[in-house]
Amino acid sequence: MAALARRLLVVLACAFALVPAARAGTTVTSPVYDAHGHLIQTPFAPTANVARLTKGQALAIVKSNPKANAWLARYPKTGFTDEETYDATTHQWTVKIWWSKAGEVVEGTVDDASGAVVSLWTGPQVAWGMLRGVKGAFGGDKINSPWIWGAFCAAFLIGLGNFRRPLSLRNLDLIMLLSPTASLWFFNHGNVFTAVPLFYPALIWVIGRGIWVGVTGRGSGSRALWPTWLLLAAAVFLAGFRVGLNVEASNVIDVGYSGVIGAQRIVSQGQAPWGNFPVEDSRPACGPADSSGEIRNRIQTNGRCESANPQGDTYGPTAYEAYIPGFLAFGWSGKWDSLPSVHFTSILFDLLSMLGLFLVGLRFGGARLAAMLAFAWAAYPFTQYASNSNTNDSIMPCFLIFGFWLASSPAGRGVFSALSGWSKFASLIVAPLWATYPDRRPSLRFLLAFAVTTVAVFSVVFLEPSPLHELRIFWDRTVAFQVGRDSPFSLWDWQQYHARGLPNLHLVQRVLQVLLVIGAVAVAFVPRRKSPLQLAAFTAALLAGFELVQTYWLYTYIPWFFPFAAITVLAPAALRRTRVPAQQMDFRHWAVTPPAG
Repeated sequence: MAALARRLLVVLACAFALVPAARAGTTVTSPVYDAHGHLIQTPFAPTANVARLTKGQALAIVKSNPKANAWLARYPKTGFTDEETYDATTHQWTVKIWWSKAGEVVEGTVDDASGAVVSLWTGPQVAWGMLRGVKGAFGGDKINSPWIWGAFCAAFLIGLGNFRRPLSLRNLDLIMLLSPTASLWFFNHGNVFTAVPLFYPALIWVIGRGIWVGVTGRGSGSRALWPTWLLLAAAVFLAGFRVGLNVEASNVIDVGYSGVIGAQRIVSQGQAPWGNFPVEDSRPACGPADSSGEIRNRIQTNGRCESANPQGDTYGPTAYEAYIPGFLAFGWSGKWDSLPSVHFTSILFDLLSMLGLFLVGLRFGGARLAAMLAFAWAAYPFTQYASNSNTNDSIMPCFLIFGFWLASSPAGRGVFSALSGWSKFASLIVAPLWATYPDRRPSLRFLLAFAVTTVAVFSVVFLEPSPLHELRIFWDRTVAFQVGRDSPFSLWDWQQYHARGLPNLHLVQRVLQVLLVIGAVAVAFVPRRKSPLQLAAFTAALLAGFELVQTYWLYTYIPWFFPFAAITVLAPAALRRTRVPAQQMDFRHWAVTPPAG
């Protein structure tokens, strides 16, 4: 007891001895022991809102990261500015680095306690969240699963391939159509600079094959290995599987969300879509916060609490009018929720495209070609990718498919080409070709039908007090916006990052764009007479060419040209035309002869 009492007295004496020092402002920074080696005081522990790291240390940690270091090495050593901010709530540093001409080039998050880099984005990943390799960002997890994607690819190859001749041109065509899969893999892993160059071979192949078949009139000529009934049964099964995949395991990106907004503005508010979309600005916030803690919903001018989509009004009128049936059936809450009306529209146009291809095959090649074309759409993974992303990218080709089905009717071609062209504009590139089919003479009935349909779909501008002013807003929000758009999703705009190793290809792009326009006019008159096979081939080439030269490109655009590429490579070989009037020509009026070799 006596020894214990002495120890307590020593501790108390030391504690009183330290009071003046504490009052004097000194802080113990290491453990304090008495003469006998007993711990009598621990170091001062800073409060939670005081950072352990300094700004310079946080910056150094980010710069030393191999990914950031590799990207920063692309720039000169001068011209950099940086900003470091500490968040006492998350106990993390946010480090941003700018380079004078390129803007922000690195953004990283550092954990203050451990000094570990939590997240790091470089180059285009800074501004484009979709380039960060977020799992399931487009289409959800299921369609991006290697097993499901691989199953679609296998079905596509097995169902349509020529196994009697493994090295046939047919098999090469199918492989090239599937080749963007490699690009998508790198895209899903956040490697845009590897992903982008890998989708160009498929576009170039479709262009080359389209020009060859269009000029020569010769298809691949091989037939499907499987009986017609089996291909039809497989197509029906896949159609059901696709619907289930969309309903149960898909997401809606901003492109699809824009459709129901436009439909609601037209039907419920009596407004044209352009300039009337919900925005996120200084308006009063409403609704819950999202996963990042930000409240994105705002009270709009209509008094509704709506999720913003400020740049969603960049499409043609058909892209919004196509969502009206879905909106009338399911409505819209104003939020970016499950959006059943968008799912309905995606599924509707997906199934209509399949049906349209079946009708095309039935008319121009009989039951076998009908089964092959329907199966091709159902088994092709990129059509399901667009469906699972619930974009509007099946609307444009769907209208073109039905226009092709009515190829012998100038008025039918005119109506559906206008409906297609005034959705996402790309298909306007084929209007000269379709107007002069089949004998290079422009059809007055085509032009009249195109004009009347154009007036009909643009009638929504009369919902506004000043229709002419609304047309100007339409131009600014659509064509002008798209032409001046920056994007890392193609080779043409990588120079915006001003980094070593990224070429400036703007001049090449302009040359190719001019060649595309020249080609669109040329194929309208050459050859002098065209078969449906040649019409399909040139259509595929022009649509793929449009995608080749545009600055903003996504994998959901592949369905634009795919139906006509499928017709081009799956239709029978055409070597000798029988004497049939031009207005009645179809694939069955061509002698089917297997290609030599």
